[in-house]
Amino acid sequence: MDPKIGFSPASLKNIINGHFAGKEPWQIVTVTATSVLTGVWLWTLLVQQDSLYNRSKNYFFRLGRKIPFVKRKIEEELAKIADSFEKDVNNRCEGVPYVVELNEKGMDVKTILQAVDANLGLGHYDWKEGFVSGAVYYYDEKLIDLLTNVYSRASYTNPLHSDVFPGVNKMEAEVVAMAARLFHGSSTACGTMTSGGSESIIMACKAYRDYALDIKGITQPEMILPRTAHPAFDKAAAYFNIYVRHIDVDPITTCVLIKQVKKAINSRTIMIVGSVPNYPYGTMDDIEALASLGRKYNVPVHADCCLGGFLTVFMDRAGYSLPPFDFSVAGVTSISADTHKYGFAPKGSSVVLYSNPEYRRYQYTVTVDWPGGVYGSPSVSGSRAGAIIATCWATMMYFGIEGYVKATKEIIDTAQFIERKLRLIKGIYIFGKPVTSVIAIGSDDFHIYQLSEKLNERGWNLNPLQFPSGIHICITHMHTKPGVAEKFVADVEQIVAELMKNPTKGVEGKMAVYGMSQAIADRSIVGDLTRVFIDFMYYTPKNKAVEQSKPANGVLHAKNGSTHF
Repeated sequence: MDPKIGFSPASLKNIINGHFAGKEPWQIVTVTATSVLTGVWLWTLLVQQDSLYNRSKNYFFRLGRKIPFVKRKIEEELAKIADSFEKDVNNRCEGVPYVVELNEKGMDVKTILQAVDANLGLGHYDWKEGFVSGAVYYYDEKLIDLLTNVYSRASYTNPLHSDVFPGVNKMEAEVVAMAARLFHGSSTACGTMTSGGSESIIMACKAYRDYALDIKGITQPEMILPRTAHPAFDKAAAYFNIYVRHIDVDPITTCVLIKQVKKAINSRTIMIVGSVPNYPYGTMDDIEALASLGRKYNVPVHADCCLGGFLTVFMDRAGYSLPPFDFSVAGVTSISADTHKYGFAPKGSSVVLYSNPEYRRYQYTVTVDWPGGVYGSPSVSGSRAGAIIATCWATMMYFGIEGYVKATKEIIDTAQFIERKLRLIKGIYIFGKPVTSVIAIGSDDFHIYQLSEKLNERGWNLNPLQFPSGIHICITHMHTKPGVAEKFVADVEQIVAELMKNPTKGVEGKMAVYGMSQAIADRSIVGDLTRVFIDFMYYTPKNKAVEQSKPANGVLHAKNGSTHF
């Protein structure tokens, strides 16, 4: 017997036997069953993927929202915010009627085009002249004419029917092959096109979940993300029941903390994610370090290049260097990159690439016992717009290496000019070290949303950030036009100088609502607010609906007698 323990296995047996001495059999069975069930309950309570703290916090928030006074107060505040959203929609679409019923007779071509022009003319931001952050990445009438022509020729095609439209499949394969080589893929590199960055990310997560289940037997999958990773990964987690381990970023560099990533890896980890660059700050995670962890622990590593991928692959040729981040790094097994951003293709195209076809096969969905035949699709969609594939292919053919390198140099030159000038302005600072086109701005002297409000009044549209508060501008090719970058810097400088005179002034307008949301501890309330906002994306004001029952000569008239086509 070990004197430090104080009893031996034999003495423990005697203690248990003594405890149950004189007990009825039913009592022994009851105590045993209760002990086992209690142990299982405690194990289930304590040993879960989400922490006990988070589960307890969310539970008490749910209880709190059921208190009549709290519930009523939340509903009142949501109603106020809904009213502001409604007014915003009405203001944005002022003067143009809503069509809510299909007209009896078809509309003539001229009227349709007038209606389209009226709808596309809504909004007051001049994105063509570079006043908008991101959104549209390249605008050129010659390119638009080409893509319009290509789209019209391929508008009826569908790559689902490869035997009917083999040329569309050929163009998709060529887009993937060109992209894989740009990202230094070997002869085994492969991938698919998707409808955008979110679908590319979702497909990679689906592939790794199914791969981990089939090859490693992982039934409770987890993935490791920097907190700055795109929300599409969280969307994939919700769709595919993958637990997310969010990893903090360094507050100075805004890059993921590699030591925390290493600590988070376990037997259920199916993938590790890094961003090149991340959306909030435009900074780059250490892909080489993440890939090293992936090799050591046999975990796939995904480099999310959705935002800047078609800049980063040309930066070396444009005279700018980056640390290795693509398939040239051993351990990087997949990459997502958007052709409809800096690839300058029309919206609705992206690529997801894999280092090896084995991973890609797990992306596919295959149904073999359907009465309609064997069904297989490479991504979320079944039928897809072949015209989007054709226009993406045509865009890449139009630019070529030379065209992309020229555009990349112009964009990075402009981004670095703006960054240098902003760093000289007293009262604001830049988050981390941007590597491509995104520049994030903060302030320790005044609320940065005030700067966003004032810039908005001058026609600029920037993106808000939270935790901590910030704003960012995503430089596009429109910002490279003469005088645009200089005007932006001058406007920031003038506004900051004015704000510094009264730095304690509060935030007003829409940004005040955004700022308020950060202070709400119960994030489910913020989720409800966001759902209300999405609801109003589908809002049709009743007093602006178009009377369709008796159209006169195909002309649409608003019920209230206002604008008509």
